[in-house]
Amino acid sequence: MKNATAKKPSRIQTRNRRLILDSALEVFSRDGFGGATLDAIAKGAGLSKPNVLYYFEGKTEIYVTLLSQLLETWLDPLVELDPQGDPVEELLGYVRHKLDMALELPAESKLFAGEILQGAPSIADYLKNDLKPLFDKKCSIIQDWIAQGKLADVDPAHLMFSIWSTTQHYADFGAQISVLLSEEDPAARAHQHLEQMFRRLLAPVN
Repeated sequence: MKNATAKKPSRIQTRNRRLILDSALEVFSRDGFGGATLDAIAKGAGLSKPNVLYYFEGKTEIYVTLLSQLLETWLDPLVELDPQGDPVEELLGYVRHKLDMALELPAESKLFAGEILQGAPSIADYLKNDLKPLFDKKCSIIQDWIAQGKLADVDPAHLMFSIWSTTQHYADFGAQISVLLSEEDPAARAHQHLEQMFRRLLAPVN
């Protein structure tokens, strides 16, 4: 950020940064990084382009800032998976949380998906240094639950991929879902279906 000082940002500065980031989220999730422009971000924020450049060096800094904030939010449900909890209920809770996030934060989901589809140029280090250790740790917990007979014998890594794909589908393919389903809000049926599907998959064989 330009003109950075040690002083706490004013209320107006905080508001303007929020307006810029909110506008940028919509622009990036709709147009992708390549198609997004500072002009479109400024217009959506109700600010001039020079005003946007007062707060951020350029499009890349805005994009990286958004991704950094998103990744922390995106990781929270996985971090909260409790090894001391009931395995099936912990994983079903994770499914519910991920689906809620997809339904409530579709633009954020599309932003993340767009970055991954481009080969993760801005978050490659994050995937390697932050997500990978956490992913391995949680997969190990799931494998321990399986070994203890508390879960069905599933592949932990591919279970996680299945959870991510089925929940984020409701955000990333929302336009298709709105055409194919007659109801305006698919949330209730989506929750019911995914819970039923994963409960059957995860329930240990007695």
